Amino acid sequence: MTDPQVALLMLGIFISLVFLGFPIAFTLMALGIGFGYYAYFDASRMWRAFNRLGEEADGWTSASTWVEGFFNNRIFDLFINQTYTVMSNEVLTAIPLFLFMGYIVERANIVDRLFTTLNIASKNIPGSMGVAALVTCALFATATGIVGAVVTLMGLLALPAMLKSRYDHAFASGIICAGGTLGILIPPSIMLIVYAASSGVSIVRLYAAALLPGLTLVGLYLVYIIGRAILQPHVAPRPAPGEVPDVPGGKLFLMLLTSFFPLAVLILAVLGSILFGLATPTEAASIGALGGMVLAVLYRAMTFERLRESVYLTVRTTAMVCWLFVGSYTFSAVFSYLGGEQVIADFVGSLDLTPFQFLILAQIIIFLLGWPLEWSEIIIIFVPIFLPLLRIFDIDPLFFGVLVALNLQTSFLTPPMAMSAYYLKGIAPAQVRLTQIFAGSLPYVGMVFVCMALMYLFPQIVFALPEFVYGAR
Repeated sequence: MTDPQVALLMLGIFISLVFLGFPIAFTLMALGIGFGYYAYFDASRMWRAFNRLGEEADGWTSASTWVEGFFNNRIFDLFINQTYTVMSNEVLTAIPLFLFMGYIVERANIVDRLFTTLNIASKNIPGSMGVAALVTCALFATATGIVGAVVTLMGLLALPAMLKSRYDHAFASGIICAGGTLGILIPPSIMLIVYAASSGVSIVRLYAAALLPGLTLVGLYLVYIIGRAILQPHVAPRPAPGEVPDVPGGKLFLMLLTSFFPLAVLILAVLGSILFGLATPTEAASIGALGGMVLAVLYRAMTFERLRESVYLTVRTTAMVCWLFVGSYTFSAVFSYLGGEQVIADFVGSLDLTPFQFLILAQIIIFLLGWPLEWSEIIIIFVPIFLPLLRIFDIDPLFFGVLVALNLQTSFLTPPMAMSAYYLKGIAPAQVRLTQIFAGSLPYVGMVFVCMALMYLFPQIVFALPEFVYGAR
């Protein structure tokens, strides 16, 4: 077999093992080291190690000589260097801080107040409780970036309230599932940090580029909820008299001041300090983590047990992402060295695609990968395969990254592996069926595609803010 054929075999084995359920990070590392040993094998180097000590009478010394000869391969140097590169990556250091901020905010007991206040404030809007649930999801998801936590917490809080108000089961479930995923798109997003680290795109410009598409998607979701409530009133009945209390304007403002504004100010402080160059993403994440702790203290939700749990979850998630990076870097380095990337580039080039056709093909592949894989695995493992091809088609990696971030919303909403649906089903009342949750989520997949089409037709949705703040590249 030629080296490019070995590279394709390596990729095929990896995909097969992933579908069989093997741990992805360690599968990447094992295949990278295994095939890398073949790729970097140098017989003369190994035998030099064997001959360096000469013929030894001592059996232990002879055994150690064989071990030294076996490990005298550059793949082990590459693996160590890639591990160090990941651990010293300044962009990735923001991940544990943003995660810690999210876990602390999740435990600050702010979401129930926020949902109640927004429900009262929007009671005259069609589908008011759905609107309140989506806005709460969007704000909470943006602050935490943890899809499972948002869907679970809102499922426990908002779903029973909507069902009690006679909302259609599928309609109510879809709102929570779709709203819970927004945190991986709207800055400060951990997914965008991971993409920036993989692609070399400035995280600051990426945050600026993703903000308007994220708000556009929220707007499309709201239009769908309100429009559906108007056209089909039975799916979102208006509140019965007395169901939502009448609150004087002054008291409502005070409720907003103690629920909506603290979380909004925390998000704006973190995001604003990054976008306007007042702090690096890591420094802003530190501010956010401290602000989350202050909120927890002010809401009397800070306990040692919650702090310990937040630290543990932060360390566990960070370790998963970092080992994925180590495995992916090792795998991709060997894959490229064997000529795999060139084979893919030559194949795509031979298809004679236009830039638009390439974007469609790439997004279809990423959409399909979202069925069996999580966003972290897609961004770290598969997106780097597309990055070298962007130069061929003259596509800005900033634009491509925002498209991918939008596309990955669907990975949580499309069966068979719609994780948002499974998160919600795990805590939903028994009468809410999984098929209803799937049905309620699918219209939001359509909204994602509409938003992606708007981005392509009007690319200034992506480029306007970074060009206004930082100037054209």
